[in-house]
Amino acid sequence: MKLSKKAEYALRALVAMGREREGTNFSIQDLAHNERIPLKFLEQILLALKNGGLLRSKRGVGGGYQLVTSPARITLGEVVTLFDGPFDPIPGADQDALGQIFIGLRDQVAQWFAEHTVAQIIEKERSRETVSFEI
Repeated sequence: MKLSKKAEYALRALVAMGREREGTNFSIQDLAHNERIPLKFLEQILLALKNGGLLRSKRGVGGGYQLVTSPARITLGEVVTLFDGPFDPIPGADQDALGQIFIGLRDQVAQWFAEHTVAQIIEKERSRETVSFEI
């Protein structure tokens, strides 16, 4: 399984937004620059996240995009599925033994994605930043 660039960039944008305090507005230009995501690509991604119910937008001065919900409630699965569809290693292969094995894999991947959130990525980043190797 390989994530699309859209899914990867969507996750990176959500993590960047989740690092800031709740209610912060994010301009597309700042997000694109800070996360090194092509601007036109990010516009499409943020619109899809808005249409998927994860972001809201505000027009005008001081406008931009905001998270609709806490990063702890945004699962990796809902983001990846929004851009890449459900994980299905062998579509329609449930007819034979091999297909049954891959159904098990599909279910495990779906469960893993459902159990992991944007907040966990942020927490992992923070724990890496606090590691000190002073002598």
